[in-house]
Formats: sequence, C-alpha cells, structure tokens
Amino acid sequence: MHRNAAAKKNIKLISTSLKGMPVPDICADFEISEGGEQILQHSVGYKPLRRKYSSASNQVKTYFPNDSCSQCSHFEHCHPKLRKYSGLIVLSHSAIGCANQQRLITAEDFQHWRRVRNGVEAVLSILHNCYYVDEMPVRGKILNCLKADYPRIFKSDVITDLMKVLGCGVEVQGKAAKELNQFDLNNLRWSKVVICTDGDVDGFQIRTLILTMLYRLTPTLIQQGYVYIAESPLYEITCKEKTWFAYSDKEKNDIVASLEGKKCDVQRSKGLGENEPDMMWLTTMNPATRRLIKVMPEDVERTAQVFDLLLGDDLAGRKNHIADNGYKYLELADIS
Repeated sequence: MHRNAAAKKNIKLISTSLKGMPVPDICADFEISEGGEQILQHSVGYKPLRRKYSSASNQVKTYFPNDSCSQCSHFEHCHPKLRKYSGLIVLSHSAIGCANQQRLITAEDFQHWRRVRNGVEAVLSILHNCYYVDEMPVRGKILNCLKADYPRIFKSDVITDLMKVLGCGVEVQGKAAKELNQFDLNNLRWSKVVICTDGDVDGFQIRTLILTMLYRLTPTLIQQGYVYIAESPLYEITCKEKTWFAYSDKEKNDIVASLEGKKCDVQRSKGLGENEPDMMWLTTMNPATRRLIKVMPEDVERTAQVFDLLLGDDLAGRKNHIADNGYKYLELADIS
C-alpha cells in the first residue's frame, strides 16, 4: 500500500534496515522478472540458457553458458556450480531485492541524506519516546535564569529538556550541569533556534525569559546569530474575502485606516495553542510569510546589563528605569 502511494508521487522508498543474514552483493547484478520467476540477464549482458523456478523455495535455478561463467570477472563472487556445458546459479527475488537495498543504503549519497534525516527525526523520536510529547512546548513562564542559581536552574525539567533537545550542551561548569554535555556548537541540531510566543504582553514576557535562559546557559548561540524570534499576529482583519494580520495595535489601526471606511471584521488573533494547523502555518511557520527577528546583540555587556536591570535583583534600578522610560511604551500596555 505504501509503495503504491509513494510510486504515484514519484517517491522511491528505501528500507533503512534489513532482516536476516546479509546476502552476497553480487546478487544485485542480476535482473529478475517482476514476478520473481525468471532471471533475465546478468549486468554484464550474459543471458541464461534456461531457468527453473521452484514455487516451494521461491528460488530460480539459472543456467549460464559455461565459457561465459568461467571467463566472467564476477566468477569469484558468484561461485557458480560449473558443469560440462553450463554454470548453475541459484537466486531468489528476495535475495536480489535485499542486495539492491544493501547497495543503496551503503552509497555515499544515501549516507549523507541519512545523516540529515537523523538530525531531524532523531530529535522528534527523543521527544516522543523519552519525554512523551510530539512537540516542545515551554508550558507557560519558565524560571527567571538571571535570579536563580545553577542548581535551581537545572532542577527545572523544562529547561533541562530544552537544552537536551538543542543538543549543543551548556556553557556551565560544575556539578549542577552534570546531566548535560559541555557546550559544542557543532552539536547544535538546528540552523535556527526560533522562539515563538503569543503576541500579547504575557507572550513578550515568556519570550524574554527564554532569551534570558539562552543568554545565561548558551550565550554563544546569541552571539553567533542562531537565535530568532517569530512574531505571531495580534489581530486578524477581514474585509470581504481578503484577510490581513496585524502584529501591533498601530499596525491594526493603519490597516483599518487604509480600508477607508469599508466594513471590516477585526478579531483578536487566537493564541498559538488555539490556532488550527493551517493558520499556524500561514502566520507563523511558513518561511515565505512569517516574520522572523534575528537576535543580534552587538554589545553583549550591554545586553547583560539590560537583562539584569529588567529581570535581576536590582529593584530600585528597575523602578527608576520604568519611571524614566515607561511613557514610551504606554501604547503597548494592556490597560483597561
């Protein structure tokens, strides 16, 4: 069933594991009929004199000309039983199929794509088999990693699971991180680490907490430009059959104003947990339409200062910062 469905889409299925004993590689050099009852020819062009199929063993006794067998460059691998006028080789459809599969899975191209596949599917298998999830949700607000010490940080299952899934380890020395490997950028399983949260103030706080975690445990990921923020829409605006997505109140107002009084429906966009897969793909996941912000702190020390000010223990400094700068963000505040 799967083979037929794949064939309709021009997809070639290759088994990655074979049961039973390995078969001689030379079997792949023989061409067999679709029903498996006839050996048609050898890869070097030799055609058999006669064939005898056994339905009981599902094997084909194939007789090639004696001089062809004795002079063939594959003689030492085939080991035919030489007779007066012919050489006998016993083959089966399954043996030839297994030999072809063996060649495919040992080819250089296949090894390359298997490594690519393992880099993606292995993570999903880890999530499913070890953590019993099919995606990696953060489950709300995580621990503030700037205010917590390392023993407390690594007692958080959410944080340690996230670090294990990334695969690159942590830039932390000591017993607290004994369950995680030392940091190695080459072991990072992804080309991008994308933080995706709701577009409201709670989502912004979760986003900041995740960035803080990465800054504290894997700052190199931020410095090297691997960390991105995926913006999710705050509003969905529909006019007739056309739909717009607004990522801020200002953008919503601009879109509504551009409609010049036309009747439109403005709805608060659903949170990520409530989105249908198609909507999630359209607004957040599709590379052609999504909005990604690359996190590129040009001055790491300044970033550390801002994180410490907003999320650290300097309560007086945070109050002064809000008093001096809070007015700049009033339009983003959810005040009712």
